[in-house]
Amino acid sequence: MILILGAGESGVGAALLAKKMTLPVFVSDSNAIRDSFRKELIDNEIDFEEGSHDIAYGISPNFIVKSPGIPDQAEIIGHFKNQGIDVISEIEFAYRYCRGTIIGITGSNGKTTTTNLIFHLLKQNNKDVIKAGNVGFSFARAISIKNWEYYVLELSSFQLDGIQEFKPRFGVLLNITPDHMDRYQNQFDLYVASKFRITENQTSEDFLITYEKDPAIQKYLKEHGIQARLLSLNPDFNLNEEVILDGSIIANLKNTVLKGKHNAINVACAVKIATFIGLRQEEIQSALLNFVNDPHRLESVGEINEVLFVNDSKATNVDSVFWALDAMKQKVVWIAGGLDKGNDYAAIEALVVQKVSALICLGVDNQKLLKSFTKIVPLIKDTHSIQDAVRIAFEIAKKGEVVLLSPGCASFDLFKNYEDRGNQFKEEVKKLSLLTK
Repeated sequence: MILILGAGESGVGAALLAKKMTLPVFVSDSNAIRDSFRKELIDNEIDFEEGSHDIAYGISPNFIVKSPGIPDQAEIIGHFKNQGIDVISEIEFAYRYCRGTIIGITGSNGKTTTTNLIFHLLKQNNKDVIKAGNVGFSFARAISIKNWEYYVLELSSFQLDGIQEFKPRFGVLLNITPDHMDRYQNQFDLYVASKFRITENQTSEDFLITYEKDPAIQKYLKEHGIQARLLSLNPDFNLNEEVILDGSIIANLKNTVLKGKHNAINVACAVKIATFIGLRQEEIQSALLNFVNDPHRLESVGEINEVLFVNDSKATNVDSVFWALDAMKQKVVWIAGGLDKGNDYAAIEALVVQKVSALICLGVDNQKLLKSFTKIVPLIKDTHSIQDAVRIAFEIAKKGEVVLLSPGCASFDLFKNYEDRGNQFKEEVKKLSLLTK
């Protein structure tokens, strides 16, 4: 019997794969299960409980598949670990049935864009490929649909924490900056080690691609080393928006949606993998021109009276804000704030001085932002609703400036999630546009 804890995309995907492999399975979620997921379980005749783990506690499973949102410290996890029962992640479970080539992408920032990029490059060039993991389908659901030639997986540290044998043929580790410290006992080294689990099972036949200038990555490599073939990239990004690697132009981003140095790094990693798989430079460049990124990541949502509004709601940590500000060529009215995750704003002070003309704080408690930037930013406003934040930002912004929502914080104080925050921002910009016509 397999016990699956959590009935979101990850848990239901694992249950569908177990069903396909004719394995006995039970799903338990301590919360109410979303209607669409409940229907899938019922339609596929998979037993489950919701609202408690009462039945789960009475099961003696062979192993447990844990959804990434459940912390290792949860009571039910301790209960089974004390019995010596293995607790694995959904990506580990899925890996056991995978027959295709895995391309795994992780990092504190940029992993969704890079995942989308690699998937797009392969899909546009007629490869049999699916995007899964922490974006799109769960890995297990993807395998339950069919066997694909290529799996492009976005991998979070929470997913990597539960692996045993999982390994990608091509691994990408973009960067490591403090994030999710509450899950790692506020110890950055534990978080770094979690990210490096992407390569722990790789051999000399596999590849790990990293950004050469990331200090946390380089420190870990110096102290620990890896078995995989290491490719440390340091792309240049010139004024013509060309990405240059080892003296050669590998891509031009001028007529693409990919802006800024951070996207040059993402593109360099994606191009390297696409080249390994056999794509030619002209095929890669052609695909880049029609690439469309996911919403909420440096998404231009409208221009009103020569003021551009940009939605970067997915920027939930300080490093994301750094790259967003770095990508802006104009002065910025910056909307930031939310549920603080132990942010240290010192790393972006110089960039804020250079780029930001005004700061609009958006959160239930904005004291940390106010304290950090009162002496740095010439104009700061304290707001507690997206409506006020957008209205005040527009009133303050001068022609030619950008109103940038790049919160640097989690969204759960005022919003359901970062998507909800970004969608509400876009809706307020739309309302404002109608009022100014």
